[in-house]
Amino acid sequence: MAQKPTLPQGTRDFNPLQVHRRKFILNTIEEVFKKYGFMPLETPAMENLNTLTGKYGDEGDQLLFKVLNSGNYLKNLTEYNNKGLLEESRDKTLLPSSDGSLNNLNAKTALPYISEKGLRYDLTVPFARYVVMNRNEITYPFKRYQMQPVWRADRPQQGRYREFWQCDADVIGSNSLLSEAEFLKIYDEVFTRLEIPVVIKINNRKLLSALAALTGSPEKFMDITIAIDKLDKIGESGVAEELKKCELNESQISQIIKFLSLAQSVAPLKELQQLFVGSTEGLQGCNELKKVFDLLMGLQLQNPVKIDVTLARGLSYYTGAIVEVQCTQGDFMASIGGGGRYDNLTGIFGLPDVSGVGISFGLDRIYLVMENLQKFPDYIKANHTKILFCYFDEPTQAFAFAATAKIREAGIAAEIYPDIVKKIGKQLEYANKLNIPFVGIVGSNEMESGKVVIKNLKEGTQEEMSIEKVIEKLKDNN
Repeated sequence: MAQKPTLPQGTRDFNPLQVHRRKFILNTIEEVFKKYGFMPLETPAMENLNTLTGKYGDEGDQLLFKVLNSGNYLKNLTEYNNKGLLEESRDKTLLPSSDGSLNNLNAKTALPYISEKGLRYDLTVPFARYVVMNRNEITYPFKRYQMQPVWRADRPQQGRYREFWQCDADVIGSNSLLSEAEFLKIYDEVFTRLEIPVVIKINNRKLLSALAALTGSPEKFMDITIAIDKLDKIGESGVAEELKKCELNESQISQIIKFLSLAQSVAPLKELQQLFVGSTEGLQGCNELKKVFDLLMGLQLQNPVKIDVTLARGLSYYTGAIVEVQCTQGDFMASIGGGGRYDNLTGIFGLPDVSGVGISFGLDRIYLVMENLQKFPDYIKANHTKILFCYFDEPTQAFAFAATAKIREAGIAAEIYPDIVKKIGKQLEYANKLNIPFVGIVGSNEMESGKVVIKNLKEGTQEEMSIEKVIEKLKDNN
Protein backbone atom coordinates (compact mmCIF):
# COMPACT_ATOMS: atom_id res chain seq x y z
CA MET A 1 0.00 0.00 0.00
CA ALA A 2 1.39 3.39 -1.04
CA GLN A 3 2.32 5.74 1.77
CA LYS A 4 0.07 8.78 2.04
CA PRO A 5 2.21 11.89 1.44
CA THR A 6 2.31 14.61 4.11
CA LEU A 7 4.16 17.85 4.81
CA PRO A 8 6.38 18.56 7.81
CA GLN A 9 4.41 20.39 10.48
CA GLY A 10 4.60 24.15 10.14
CA THR A 11 5.32 24.13 6.38
CA ARG A 12 2.98 24.71 3.42
CA ASP A 13 2.57 24.33 -0.32
CA PHE A 14 1.53 27.40 -2.32
CA ASN A 15 -0.80 27.11 -5.31
CA PRO A 16 -0.31 29.31 -8.44
CA LEU A 17 -2.64 32.08 -7.21
CA GLN A 18 -0.94 32.19 -3.82
CA VAL A 19 2.49 32.37 -5.46
CA HIS A 20 1.43 35.32 -7.64
CA ARG A 21 -0.01 37.11 -4.60
CA ARG A 22 3.13 36.50 -2.57
CA LYS A 23 5.24 37.84 -5.44
CA PHE A 24 3.03 40.94 -5.55
CA ILE A 25 3.89 41.63 -1.90
CA LEU A 26 7.58 40.85 -2.44
CA ASN A 27 7.78 43.08 -5.52
CA THR A 28 6.09 45.96 -3.69
CA ILE A 29 8.55 45.73 -0.79
CA GLU A 30 11.54 45.36 -3.12
CA GLU A 31 10.55 48.42 -5.17
CA VAL A 32 10.53 50.57 -2.03
CA PHE A 33 13.84 49.12 -0.78
CA LYS A 34 15.49 49.96 -4.11
CA LYS A 35 13.94 53.43 -4.07
CA TYR A 36 15.74 54.12 -0.77
CA GLY A 37 19.12 52.93 -2.09
CA PHE A 38 19.28 49.39 -0.65
CA MET A 39 21.19 46.69 -2.55
CA PRO A 40 20.21 42.99 -2.71
CA LEU A 41 22.00 40.24 -0.79
CA GLU A 42 21.45 36.50 -0.31
CA THR A 43 23.04 34.14 2.20
CA PRO A 44 22.92 30.31 2.52
CA ALA A 45 19.98 28.53 4.15
CA MET A 46 22.49 26.87 6.51
CA GLU A 47 24.93 28.58 8.83
CA ASN A 48 27.49 27.11 11.21
CA LEU A 49 25.88 26.60 14.61
CA ASN A 50 28.53 28.71 16.31
CA THR A 51 27.34 31.59 14.08
CA LEU A 52 23.73 31.22 15.24
CA THR A 53 23.87 30.16 18.89
CA GLY A 54 23.99 32.80 21.60
CA LYS A 55 22.56 35.56 19.39
CA TYR A 56 18.84 35.15 20.11
CA GLY A 57 18.73 34.46 23.85
CA ASP A 58 18.09 31.10 25.50
CA GLU A 59 14.57 30.78 24.11
CA GLY A 60 15.77 31.56 20.60
CA ASP A 61 18.57 28.99 20.83
CA GLN A 62 15.99 26.33 21.67
CA LEU A 63 14.12 27.10 18.45
CA LEU A 64 17.10 26.57 16.14
CA PHE A 65 16.75 23.77 13.59
CA LYS A 66 19.98 21.78 13.76
CA VAL A 67 21.24 19.83 10.75
CA LEU A 68 22.77 16.40 11.39
CA ASN A 69 26.34 15.95 10.20
CA SER A 70 26.57 13.94 7.01
CA GLY A 71 28.17 10.51 6.87
CA ASN A 72 28.15 7.68 9.37
CA TYR A 73 28.94 9.83 12.38
CA LEU A 74 27.44 7.30 14.78
CA LYS A 75 29.22 4.29 13.33
CA ASN A 76 30.52 3.07 16.70
CA LEU A 77 27.14 3.19 18.42
CA THR A 78 24.83 0.21 18.66
CA GLU A 79 21.23 0.59 17.56
CA TYR A 80 20.17 0.68 21.22
CA ASN A 81 22.60 3.44 22.07
CA ASN A 82 21.58 5.37 18.98
CA LYS A 83 17.99 5.26 20.21
CA GLY A 84 19.12 6.32 23.66
CA LEU A 85 20.99 9.23 22.12
CA LEU A 86 17.79 10.56 20.64
CA GLU A 87 15.23 9.66 23.27
CA GLU A 88 16.72 8.57 26.59
CA SER A 89 18.20 11.82 27.91
CA ARG A 90 18.30 15.47 26.96
CA ASP A 91 21.33 16.20 29.12
CA LYS A 92 23.70 13.36 28.38
CA THR A 93 24.46 11.03 25.55
CA LEU A 94 26.77 8.14 24.72
CA LEU A 95 29.48 8.84 22.20
CA PRO A 96 32.56 6.90 21.07
CA SER A 97 35.95 7.88 22.43
CA SER A 98 39.13 7.76 20.35
CA ASP A 99 39.70 4.09 21.23
CA GLY A 100 36.17 3.13 20.21
CA SER A 101 34.76 2.75 23.73
CA LEU A 102 31.62 4.58 24.80
CA ASN A 103 31.91 7.55 27.12
CA ASN A 104 29.15 9.46 28.85
CA LEU A 105 29.50 13.08 27.67
CA ASN A 106 27.61 16.27 28.34
CA ALA A 107 25.18 16.97 25.47
CA LYS A 108 26.65 20.44 24.85
CA THR A 109 30.12 18.96 24.52
CA ALA A 110 28.77 16.20 22.29
CA LEU A 111 26.87 18.53 19.93
CA PRO A 112 29.70 19.06 17.38
CA TYR A 113 29.87 15.28 16.91
CA ILE A 114 26.19 15.30 15.94
CA SER A 115 25.54 18.69 14.35
CA GLU A 116 27.77 21.55 13.24
CA LYS A 117 25.22 23.45 11.13
CA GLY A 118 21.73 24.90 11.52
CA LEU A 119 19.04 26.51 9.39
CA ARG A 120 19.08 30.27 9.66
CA TYR A 121 16.77 31.67 12.37
CA ASP A 122 16.62 35.16 10.91
CA LEU A 123 18.44 37.25 8.29
CA THR A 124 20.18 39.72 10.62
CA VAL A 125 22.79 37.44 12.17
CA PRO A 126 23.81 35.97 8.76
CA PHE A 127 24.05 39.56 7.51
CA ALA A 128 26.38 40.49 10.39
CA ARG A 129 28.48 37.42 9.62
CA TYR A 130 28.63 38.46 5.94
CA VAL A 131 29.74 41.98 6.87
CA VAL A 132 32.59 40.67 9.01
CA MET A 133 33.75 38.22 6.34
CA ASN A 134 33.62 40.91 3.62
CA ARG A 135 34.67 43.94 5.68
CA ASN A 136 37.34 45.03 3.19
CA GLU A 137 35.04 44.95 0.15
CA ILE A 138 32.11 46.82 1.72
CA THR A 139 31.53 50.56 1.37
CA TYR A 140 30.20 51.96 4.65
CA PRO A 141 27.49 52.71 5.47
CA PHE A 142 26.40 49.50 3.77
CA LYS A 143 22.70 49.32 2.87
CA ARG A 144 21.35 45.90 1.93
CA TYR A 145 17.98 44.22 1.55
CA GLN A 146 17.39 40.48 1.72
CA MET A 147 14.22 38.46 1.11
CA GLN A 148 14.55 34.76 1.92
CA PRO A 149 12.98 32.00 4.04
CA VAL A 150 13.99 31.36 7.66
CA TRP A 151 13.22 28.45 9.99
CA ARG A 152 12.20 28.24 13.65
CA ALA A 153 11.20 25.13 15.61
CA ASP A 154 8.21 26.96 17.06
CA ARG A 155 4.74 25.61 17.80
CA PRO A 156 2.74 26.18 14.59
CA GLN A 157 -0.42 28.30 14.81
CA GLN A 158 -2.17 30.95 12.75
CA GLY A 159 0.44 33.36 11.43
CA ARG A 160 3.30 31.38 13.00
CA TYR A 161 5.05 28.76 10.89
CA ARG A 162 8.27 26.79 11.09
CA GLU A 163 9.28 27.92 7.62
CA PHE A 164 8.47 31.49 6.67
CA TRP A 165 9.82 34.42 4.70
CA GLN A 166 11.38 37.61 6.01
CA CYS A 167 12.07 40.73 3.96
CA ASP A 168 14.85 42.68 5.66
CA ALA A 169 16.62 45.97 5.07
CA ASP A 170 19.63 47.03 7.15
CA VAL A 171 22.13 49.86 7.32
CA ILE A 172 25.43 49.00 8.95
CA GLY A 173 28.36 51.30 9.69
CA SER A 174 26.42 54.40 10.79
CA ASN A 175 25.22 55.68 14.18
CA SER A 176 22.87 58.25 12.64
CA LEU A 177 19.28 58.21 13.87
CA LEU A 178 18.35 59.36 10.38
CA SER A 179 18.29 55.65 9.50
CA GLU A 180 15.63 54.95 12.14
CA ALA A 181 13.46 57.75 10.77
CA GLU A 182 13.98 56.52 7.21
CA PHE A 183 12.97 52.98 8.13
CA LEU A 184 9.76 54.25 9.72
CA LYS A 185 8.99 56.05 6.46
CA ILE A 186 9.70 52.83 4.52
CA TYR A 187 7.18 50.97 6.68
CA ASP A 188 4.65 53.72 6.10
CA GLU A 189 5.18 53.72 2.32
CA VAL A 190 5.05 49.94 1.85
CA PHE A 191 1.89 49.43 3.87
CA THR A 192 0.25 52.42 2.18
CA ARG A 193 0.98 50.82 -1.20
CA LEU A 194 -0.44 47.52 0.02
CA GLU A 195 -3.49 49.38 1.41
CA ILE A 196 -2.99 47.92 4.89
CA PRO A 197 -3.79 50.38 7.70
CA VAL A 198 -1.17 50.02 10.42
CA VAL A 199 0.20 51.56 13.57
CA ILE A 200 4.00 51.80 13.74
CA LYS A 201 5.25 51.42 17.31
CA ILE A 202 8.68 52.46 18.54
CA ASN A 203 10.55 52.07 21.83
CA ASN A 204 14.20 52.05 22.90
CA ARG A 205 16.03 49.18 24.59
CA LYS A 206 18.02 51.72 26.63
CA LEU A 207 14.80 52.48 28.49
CA LEU A 208 14.35 48.80 29.33
CA SER A 209 17.97 48.54 30.44
CA ALA A 210 17.50 51.65 32.61
CA LEU A 211 14.30 50.11 34.00
CA ALA A 212 16.21 47.01 35.08
CA ALA A 213 18.77 49.25 36.80
CA LEU A 214 15.95 51.25 38.41
CA THR A 215 14.61 48.07 40.03
CA GLY A 216 18.07 47.31 41.38
CA SER A 217 18.54 44.26 39.16
CA PRO A 218 20.48 45.30 36.04
CA GLU A 219 21.63 41.69 35.62
CA LYS A 220 17.97 40.74 35.08
CA PHE A 221 17.68 42.95 31.98
CA MET A 222 17.10 40.10 29.50
CA ASP A 223 14.72 38.28 31.86
CA ILE A 224 12.66 41.47 32.24
CA THR A 225 12.73 42.13 28.48
CA ILE A 226 11.59 38.61 27.61
CA ALA A 227 8.75 38.81 30.15
CA ILE A 228 7.56 42.20 28.82
CA ASP A 229 7.76 40.86 25.25
CA LYS A 230 5.00 38.37 26.19
CA LEU A 231 2.62 41.09 27.42
CA ASP A 232 0.25 40.95 24.44
CA LYS A 233 -0.10 37.18 24.85
CA ILE A 234 -0.32 36.74 28.64
CA GLY A 235 -1.36 40.16 29.98
CA GLU A 236 0.01 42.09 32.97
CA SER A 237 -0.78 39.31 35.44
CA GLY A 238 1.07 36.82 33.27
CA VAL A 239 4.07 39.16 33.02
CA ALA A 240 4.05 39.50 36.80
CA GLU A 241 4.15 35.71 37.13
CA GLU A 242 7.03 35.49 34.67
CA LEU A 243 8.93 38.12 36.68
CA LYS A 244 8.34 36.16 39.89
CA LYS A 245 9.99 33.16 38.23
CA CYS A 246 13.00 35.43 37.60
CA GLU A 247 13.22 35.95 41.39
CA LEU A 248 12.11 39.60 41.35
CA ASN A 249 10.28 40.79 44.47
CA GLU A 250 6.86 42.46 44.65
CA SER A 251 8.33 45.96 44.84
CA GLN A 252 10.44 45.41 41.72
CA ILE A 253 7.50 43.89 39.84
CA SER A 254 5.33 46.84 40.86
CA GLN A 255 7.91 49.27 39.38
CA ILE A 256 7.90 47.36 36.09
CA ILE A 257 4.10 47.24 35.87
CA LYS A 258 3.96 50.99 36.59
CA PHE A 259 6.42 51.54 33.75
CA LEU A 260 4.20 49.52 31.42
CA SER A 261 1.19 51.67 32.35
CA LEU A 262 2.87 54.59 30.56
CA ALA A 263 1.68 52.95 27.34
CA GLN A 264 -1.66 54.67 28.02
CA SER A 265 -0.08 58.10 28.48
CA VAL A 266 -0.89 60.89 26.03
CA ALA A 267 2.64 62.29 26.52
CA PRO A 268 4.80 59.22 27.21
CA LEU A 269 8.11 60.90 26.33
CA LYS A 270 7.65 63.60 28.94
CA GLU A 271 6.76 61.07 31.64
CA LEU A 272 9.69 58.85 30.64
CA GLN A 273 12.08 61.79 30.99
CA GLN A 274 10.74 62.38 34.50
CA LEU A 275 10.99 58.68 35.40
CA PHE A 276 14.62 58.41 34.30
CA VAL A 277 15.77 61.85 35.44
CA GLY A 278 18.67 60.29 37.34
CA SER A 279 19.62 57.71 34.68
CA THR A 280 22.11 58.61 31.95
CA GLU A 281 21.12 55.57 29.91
CA GLY A 282 17.40 56.21 30.36
CA LEU A 283 17.68 59.84 29.30
CA GLN A 284 19.79 58.84 26.31
CA GLY A 285 16.98 56.50 25.21
CA CYS A 286 14.46 59.35 25.62
CA ASN A 287 16.65 61.74 23.61
CA GLU A 288 17.03 59.20 20.79
CA LEU A 289 13.26 58.78 20.57
CA LYS A 290 12.80 62.56 20.51
CA LYS A 291 15.37 62.94 17.71
CA VAL A 292 13.56 60.35 15.57
CA PHE A 293 10.22 62.09 16.04
CA ASP A 294 11.81 65.47 15.25
CA LEU A 295 13.05 64.03 11.93
CA LEU A 296 9.60 62.63 11.13
CA MET A 297 7.97 66.04 11.61
CA GLY A 298 8.91 67.09 8.07
CA LEU A 299 7.53 63.95 6.40
CA GLN A 300 4.07 63.12 5.09
CA LEU A 301 3.08 59.91 6.88
CA GLN A 302 -0.13 58.04 6.10
CA ASN A 303 -0.02 55.84 9.22
CA PRO A 304 0.43 56.82 12.90
CA VAL A 305 3.80 56.37 14.65
CA LYS A 306 3.60 56.11 18.45
CA ILE A 307 5.88 55.41 21.41
CA ASP A 308 4.96 52.11 23.06
CA VAL A 309 6.92 51.39 26.25
CA THR A 310 5.55 47.83 26.32
CA LEU A 311 7.41 47.02 23.11
CA ALA A 312 10.40 44.85 24.03
CA ARG A 313 11.49 42.68 21.07
CA GLY A 314 12.86 39.56 22.77
CA LEU A 315 15.93 39.13 20.57
CA SER A 316 19.01 39.79 22.66
CA TYR A 317 21.09 41.72 20.09
CA TYR A 318 19.00 44.93 20.07
CA THR A 319 20.61 47.86 21.90
CA GLY A 320 18.76 51.00 20.80
CA ALA A 321 15.54 51.81 18.97
CA ILE A 322 13.11 48.92 18.52
CA VAL A 323 10.15 48.98 16.13
CA GLU A 324 7.04 46.89 15.54
CA VAL A 325 4.12 47.23 13.10
CA GLN A 326 0.55 46.04 13.66
CA CYS A 327 -2.49 46.10 11.40
CA THR A 328 -5.32 48.22 12.80
CA GLN A 329 -8.16 46.45 10.97
CA GLY A 330 -9.52 42.91 11.07
CA ASP A 331 -8.93 40.19 13.63
CA PHE A 332 -5.24 39.59 12.99
CA MET A 333 -3.37 41.61 15.62
CA ALA A 334 0.06 39.93 15.51
CA SER A 335 3.14 41.86 14.40
CA ILE A 336 3.62 42.09 10.62
CA GLY A 337 6.96 43.87 10.83
CA GLY A 338 9.68 44.71 13.32
CA GLY A 339 13.29 45.63 13.83
CA GLY A 340 15.73 47.82 15.69
CA ARG A 341 19.30 48.97 16.27
CA TYR A 342 22.11 46.63 17.24
CA ASP A 343 25.51 48.04 18.24
CA ASN A 344 27.44 44.91 19.15
CA LEU A 345 26.41 42.17 16.73
CA THR A 346 29.45 42.28 14.43
CA GLY A 347 31.69 42.51 17.51
CA ILE A 348 30.71 38.93 18.35
CA PHE A 349 32.37 37.92 15.08
CA GLY A 350 35.51 40.01 15.64
CA LEU A 351 34.51 43.39 14.15
CA PRO A 352 33.77 45.75 17.08
CA ASP A 353 32.37 49.28 17.03
CA VAL A 354 30.20 48.86 13.94
CA SER A 355 26.61 49.89 14.60
CA GLY A 356 23.67 48.65 12.56
CA VAL A 357 19.94 49.12 12.35
CA GLY A 358 17.32 47.29 10.34
CA ILE A 359 13.69 46.32 9.84
CA SER A 360 11.88 43.22 8.66
CA PHE A 361 8.58 42.55 6.92
CA GLY A 362 6.83 39.26 7.66
CA LEU A 363 5.64 38.09 4.23
CA ASP A 364 3.42 35.28 5.50
CA ARG A 365 1.61 37.42 8.05
CA ILE A 366 1.17 40.26 5.56
CA TYR A 367 -0.40 37.73 3.19
CA LEU A 368 -2.89 36.64 5.87
CA VAL A 369 -3.84 40.25 6.58
CA MET A 370 -4.33 41.12 2.90
CA GLU A 371 -6.39 37.99 2.35
CA ASN A 372 -8.54 38.75 5.40
CA LEU A 373 -9.07 42.38 4.34
CA GLN A 374 -9.49 41.44 0.63
CA LYS A 375 -6.71 43.81 -0.40
CA PHE A 376 -5.22 41.83 -3.28
CA PRO A 377 -5.83 43.51 -6.66
CA ASP A 378 -8.30 41.75 -8.96
CA TYR A 379 -5.74 41.56 -11.77
CA ILE A 380 -3.65 39.04 -9.79
CA LYS A 381 -4.68 35.65 -11.17
CA ALA A 382 -3.39 32.12 -11.07
CA ASN A 383 -2.88 32.09 -14.85
CA HIS A 384 -1.73 35.06 -16.94
CA THR A 385 -2.44 33.34 -20.27
CA LYS A 386 -4.52 35.56 -22.60
CA ILE A 387 -5.30 33.05 -25.31
CA LEU A 388 -5.35 29.28 -25.84
CA PHE A 389 -5.05 27.92 -29.37
CA CYS A 390 -7.19 24.89 -30.22
CA TYR A 391 -7.06 22.65 -33.31
CA PHE A 392 -8.29 19.31 -34.72
CA ASP A 393 -5.45 17.38 -36.38
CA GLU A 394 -1.70 17.46 -37.11
CA PRO A 395 -1.82 20.05 -39.93
CA THR A 396 -3.95 22.46 -37.90
CA GLN A 397 -1.75 21.76 -34.86
CA ALA A 398 1.33 22.96 -36.79
CA PHE A 399 -0.51 26.13 -37.90
CA ALA A 400 -1.72 26.80 -34.34
CA PHE A 401 1.78 26.22 -32.97
CA ALA A 402 3.23 28.84 -35.33
CA ALA A 403 0.41 31.25 -34.43
CA THR A 404 1.11 30.77 -30.71
CA ALA A 405 4.77 31.64 -31.31
CA LYS A 406 3.83 34.90 -33.07
CA ILE A 407 1.55 35.90 -30.20
CA ARG A 408 4.34 35.26 -27.69
CA GLU A 409 6.82 37.23 -29.79
CA ALA A 410 4.48 40.19 -29.38
CA GLY A 411 4.89 39.90 -25.59
CA ILE A 412 1.50 38.30 -24.93
CA ALA A 413 1.11 35.17 -22.79
CA ALA A 414 -0.29 32.39 -24.98
CA GLU A 415 -0.73 28.61 -24.84
CA ILE A 416 -1.51 25.82 -27.26
CA TYR A 417 -3.42 22.73 -26.19
CA PRO A 418 -0.79 19.96 -26.23
CA ASP A 419 -2.85 16.95 -27.40
CA ILE A 420 -4.79 16.32 -30.59
CA VAL A 421 -8.43 16.05 -29.48
CA LYS A 422 -11.09 16.01 -32.19
CA LYS A 423 -13.78 17.29 -29.80
CA ILE A 424 -13.17 20.99 -29.39
CA GLY A 425 -15.29 21.02 -26.22
CA LYS A 426 -12.55 19.42 -24.14
CA GLN A 427 -10.10 22.13 -25.15
CA LEU A 428 -12.61 24.87 -24.36
CA GLU A 429 -13.26 23.27 -20.96
CA TYR A 430 -9.53 23.44 -20.23
CA ALA A 431 -9.50 27.17 -21.05
CA ASN A 432 -12.57 27.81 -18.89
CA LYS A 433 -11.11 26.01 -15.87
CA LEU A 434 -7.95 28.13 -16.07
CA ASN A 435 -9.92 31.36 -16.67
CA ILE A 436 -8.22 31.97 -20.01
CA PRO A 437 -10.33 34.76 -21.59
CA PHE A 438 -9.83 33.94 -25.29
CA VAL A 439 -9.38 30.83 -27.45
CA GLY A 440 -8.13 30.74 -31.01
CA ILE A 441 -9.72 27.93 -33.02
CA VAL A 442 -7.86 26.63 -36.07
CA GLY A 443 -9.63 24.34 -38.56
CA SER A 444 -8.82 23.49 -42.15
CA ASN A 445 -10.73 26.52 -43.46
CA GLU A 446 -8.87 28.90 -41.12
CA MET A 447 -5.55 27.35 -42.09
CA GLU A 448 -6.26 27.92 -45.81
CA SER A 449 -7.34 31.54 -45.23
CA GLY A 450 -4.45 32.26 -42.84
CA LYS A 451 -6.90 33.45 -40.19
CA VAL A 452 -8.21 32.07 -36.91
CA VAL A 453 -11.56 32.16 -35.12
CA ILE A 454 -11.21 34.11 -31.87
CA LYS A 455 -13.79 33.23 -29.22
CA ASN A 456 -14.35 35.44 -26.17
CA LEU A 457 -15.22 32.95 -23.45
CA LYS A 458 -16.60 35.58 -21.08
CA GLU A 459 -18.96 37.19 -23.59
CA GLY A 460 -19.63 34.15 -25.75
CA THR A 461 -18.85 36.06 -28.96
CA GLN A 462 -16.50 35.07 -31.77
CA GLU A 463 -15.00 36.49 -34.96
CA GLU A 464 -12.48 35.50 -37.60
CA MET A 465 -9.33 37.56 -37.97
CA SER A 466 -5.67 37.52 -38.95
CA ILE A 467 -2.90 36.91 -36.43
CA GLU A 468 -1.95 40.60 -36.63
CA LYS A 469 -5.51 41.58 -35.70
CA VAL A 470 -5.49 39.00 -32.88
CA ILE A 471 -2.37 40.66 -31.43
CA GLU A 472 -4.02 44.09 -31.58
CA LYS A 473 -7.17 42.76 -29.90
CA LEU A 474 -5.28 41.06 -27.08
CA LYS A 475 -3.19 44.16 -26.42
CA ASP A 476 -6.36 46.26 -26.22
CA ASN A 477 -7.73 43.84 -23.63
CA ASN A 478 -4.66 43.98 -21.34
